[in-house]
Amino acid sequence: MSIHAEKIRLLMELRRQGITDTAVLSAIETIPREAFVSENFHDQAYDNIALPIGYSQTLSQPYIVAFMSESLQVTDRHKVLEVGTGSGYQALVLAKLCRRLYTIERYKPLFEQAEQRFHHFKQTNIVGRCGDGTLGWPQQAPFDRIMVTAAAADVPPELADQLAIGGIMVAPIGEDTSAQWLIRVTRTEDGFQVEELEKVRFVPLIPGLPE
Repeated sequence: MSIHAEKIRLLMELRRQGITDTAVLSAIETIPREAFVSENFHDQAYDNIALPIGYSQTLSQPYIVAFMSESLQVTDRHKVLEVGTGSGYQALVLAKLCRRLYTIERYKPLFEQAEQRFHHFKQTNIVGRCGDGTLGWPQQAPFDRIMVTAAAADVPPELADQLAIGGIMVAPIGEDTSAQWLIRVTRTEDGFQVEELEKVRFVPLIPGLPE
């Protein structure tokens, strides 16, 4: 099967799974997922599965990328923070939806690879840095949207504080991989509203930087 046919098959599968946001589906259609994994995983690039990218990190399953992006309700007016750049794939999806994306990765080699991909795909509205994602990016706060791509025991308070009023954060919560939930946190004038969206399985969100 050609890459084009595999991509169409994946998009049809995502629609069957309930993804309806045309901007999200269009972003997934235009970004070549095979460019974000090593060559020995190219034949699985359009399977609806997570794939390893090194440093015990993964490229999320396409359905989860699409579902999280759709749940974040991003528009081209929004300033977005992504915690956990990883391969850069989710960042590129978000960058096609928002006005400007700020993304943080704790593993320097992964961050450098992701930056090269951003340049390669000429995506100019991404600002990235290597750092501790649990602290967010206070110098650029507040953010209209925040996406966290690794699971913490609870919402890191520093990230919640960096949401604008009316802002939305989507994050996986739960230390036990068999009992994680993807939640959506909306900041209101009075505090935070939390919704449970779906059971998920993510690598842990680790504070600090690698030794």
